[in-house]
Amino acid sequence: MHLTCRQLNPGPCKTYMIGNDTNSEVALIDPVIDRIDAYRWEIDSGGYTLTMVIDTHTHADHISGGSSLKDLYNCEYLMHGLSPVKCAGMHLEDGEEVRIFGTVPVNVMHTPGHTRDSVSLMFPEWLFTGDALFLDDGGAGRDDLPGGDAGAHWESLRKLQELPDSLIVYPAHDYRDRQPLPLGKQKTANPHLKKSRESREAFVQYLEDLKLGPADWMKEVLKANYACARDPKAAWIPADLPACEIKGTMSSSANEVVVESITPEQLRMNLEASGTPVLLDVREAEELDGPLGYMEGIIHIPIGRLTARLDELEQYREREIVTVCRSGGRAATAAQILSVAGFRAVSVLEGGLIGWNAM
Repeated sequence: MHLTCRQLNPGPCKTYMIGNDTNSEVALIDPVIDRIDAYRWEIDSGGYTLTMVIDTHTHADHISGGSSLKDLYNCEYLMHGLSPVKCAGMHLEDGEEVRIFGTVPVNVMHTPGHTRDSVSLMFPEWLFTGDALFLDDGGAGRDDLPGGDAGAHWESLRKLQELPDSLIVYPAHDYRDRQPLPLGKQKTANPHLKKSRESREAFVQYLEDLKLGPADWMKEVLKANYACARDPKAAWIPADLPACEIKGTMSSSANEVVVESITPEQLRMNLEASGTPVLLDVREAEELDGPLGYMEGIIHIPIGRLTARLDELEQYREREIVTVCRSGGRAATAAQILSVAGFRAVSVLEGGLIGWNAM
């Protein structure tokens, strides 16, 4: 039996239709409710029989079409056993082998991190990774949503490291028009996979230094999917955001801004000379009492709340602002947000408080 794979969506959410050359059966992976009419036309006009729908995880940036397709075609709807989605009738487990179209083996791997119920599906030639792994510098899905776990994601990526290089990676999202590529290339190009070769602790810290807090609207989308929503308007979803990526609640324009950095030595000289730089610490509140402490005179706004609280910084729009965090990752994100918002002179403390305390 020869399998075919086609991606059906025009946008960043990817839906794959798997077919075969011996009969009219097809399966869909990660369908989107907004595209139900397009899927129906594809299936019905092609004379296909939809036998199976699989969601690789509970989605936070769109409402799944799985429940609606199950109702329309009386097909199987599969998710991992930990999925809270009430209408998924068949539950996948780690290490299980599912026979698609009755004969083709598909190996199920539990790959949590982005969500607790994430799975990757290994076909003979393909690897459908959901949000456990994106392509190239896209990294992977963010781990700061409900059920996310950076440590679990490290373990999942270690699993993927062991798979054959020849498998073609098909992620559930892509925001930069990348094309599916072999896993071997991802092992050298993808920052998440490269970082997963280090310790669990180093990987978790890497994500802590990158992440932007979750948007409230994504929590509402999760609730809609838990309840098997069949209404595309069951939750409000903003357009054109790379929502499930790291920094995904930022606009694409902010993601692309290059920001200046300032060394601890130069910042100290500036503070001693004039005392004018505004110090914006974007760590979480509990970190201020941690071993790194905090710099005198800071303004404290956690990175996840910065966009909503920009008005508190309005009086400093023309002042020099230096953003600060543990090692520089979150501070760079903050500087990008401020720059896009029109703040005149923003820079990042190079090396963060680790570098500052090491002087």
